[in-house]
Amino acid sequence: MRFSISMLCLLLPLSVGAAESAAQPKGQAASFNPDISLILSGSAAHLGNDPDGYAIPGFMLGAETGPGTRGLSLGESELIVSANVDDLFYGQFTAALTPENEMDVEEAYVQTLGLAHGLSLRAGRFFSAIGYLNSQHPHAWDFVDTALAYRALLANQYGDDGVRLSWVAPTDLFVELGGEWLRGENFPAGGAVNNGQGAAMLFAHLGGDVGANHAWRAGLSFLRARSEGRESGAIDTAPDAFSGDSRVAIADLVWKWSPDGNPRQTNFKFQAEFLWRDEDGDFTSDVNSVNGPAVTDTYRATHSGWYAQAIYQFMPQWRAGLRYDQLRAQEIVAGVNAVLFDTGGHTPRRASMMLDWSRSEFSRLRLQVSRDRSQPDADSQVFVQYIMSLGAHGAHAF
Repeated sequence: MRFSISMLCLLLPLSVGAAESAAQPKGQAASFNPDISLILSGSAAHLGNDPDGYAIPGFMLGAETGPGTRGLSLGESELIVSANVDDLFYGQFTAALTPENEMDVEEAYVQTLGLAHGLSLRAGRFFSAIGYLNSQHPHAWDFVDTALAYRALLANQYGDDGVRLSWVAPTDLFVELGGEWLRGENFPAGGAVNNGQGAAMLFAHLGGDVGANHAWRAGLSFLRARSEGRESGAIDTAPDAFSGDSRVAIADLVWKWSPDGNPRQTNFKFQAEFLWRDEDGDFTSDVNSVNGPAVTDTYRATHSGWYAQAIYQFMPQWRAGLRYDQLRAQEIVAGVNAVLFDTGGHTPRRASMMLDWSRSEFSRLRLQVSRDRSQPDADSQVFVQYIMSLGAHGAHAF
């Protein structure tokens, strides 16, 4: 959902009210004033290949899945409003400002507080809990961009309208089970089929501490989605379309180390995920017949991808990181459209290094260098990024 930047004017009185309430004695009314924060982000990017022609051989890509914009550009800046509605409900609204002076409503949901027996219910628009990286907003990423597997198989990040029910077990070991019932509007779903109930997802998370210095979390998740006319390719001019079933499975692992459990001076994080997607249905090339007549034929494909990254805070305020990711088109049957999915034996992959400095928890400057071989022509990429947080901002998940 998009709306003009002028809509920000409607939210400005909230920030003024919050500032005024800070000087007042805290009471019942003041305790429910919303927290308001603004995330400012921007970058300078040197890209060897033209990002407008970005494509990964053998993969259908969703919208806005390229490496970004050349030169100086505004990143994804976010406005976040959140608060406890009362003792039973919590609400959050997150809008992302684009370089085109429009705003996408990324999340707008309500969630229960303190349901019995470890249960929690969320309803509205939100990022799915599939995988580990998917539910994180871009300002919380450890690199400028997301992993190739997320770019190719989930169009960077899967968010949708729906409901989520989760349960945390009353055990020393962290055990969380849950499921989501989703509209199915966005990639890898599409078209909100089945009366706007086009996708469903199940997940399981385990985690715990190992001594005083180590902590871990592992997860498995599975998404099943139905698409009707899901667009890919040159979406703005000559889009292709897929109609059929998609199944996505993700296994994730995160391991953290910090001396005596205190990450302030130094810490280390290892993170890895494996993604698998299987699709079958019909594929139509060039739906609008811009470059010739549209052609529809059966389509069946299996894709996979993985990444592994390590982040080391070697001294206060300074972190360094390495990431390697790779994709594989395991099986593609596309009939007369097979030529569009010819990989030419190419294996998409990328290696990245980053160094960042945080003056405080509210500011971060980052340098990233990547050797991107996701396309046949390798690309050497350099990014300089800033991320600044204004106002109250909650702690990020594990």
